[in-house]
Amino acid sequence: MSMRVAEKQILVAAVGNLWKRDDGFGTAVARRLREQEQPSGVSVADFGTSGLDLAYEVMRGYAALVLIDITRQGGAPGTLYVMEADPESVELGIEDGDIVDPHDMDPRTVLRFVRSVNGWPGKVIVIGCEPVTVDDYGIGLSPEVEAAVETAVTLVAETVAELQSGA
Repeated sequence: MSMRVAEKQILVAAVGNLWKRDDGFGTAVARRLREQEQPSGVSVADFGTSGLDLAYEVMRGYAALVLIDITRQGGAPGTLYVMEADPESVELGIEDGDIVDPHDMDPRTVLRFVRSVNGWPGKVIVIGCEPVTVDDYGIGLSPEVEAAVETAVTLVAETVAELQSGA
């Protein structure tokens, strides 16, 4: 009798605002990922600016979450970062008096919310790109960030493969 091992469910979630230039990075990566066949058990979704929808989806119980977003780490524009979010470093709960706009929850706020309701997925990996600008309104990525999209697609695939293999 062979035992079937339950497949690890992994959510690849893009966040960002398409109307704010480089903040559309996650959407661009998700669009490319959806053009490709994903491994079994892997869901790709673009949550845009709806952090609350992302939080609820994560709480459905995934083995891992791969978040795609822009992040200011001080590198050259277009630099990609792969970071593991440590639940211990995400402060617990939303304090009384904290204003949480469900349409403007950044990934950190989403993770605080998810941790506070004990919905933390097994592993949370953030694949971030250093932006040129996110303060200007307009559509279209800067050339530096646009050039990082394909590399990010490859990074997501490698990250998902490692998560599925349990590495």
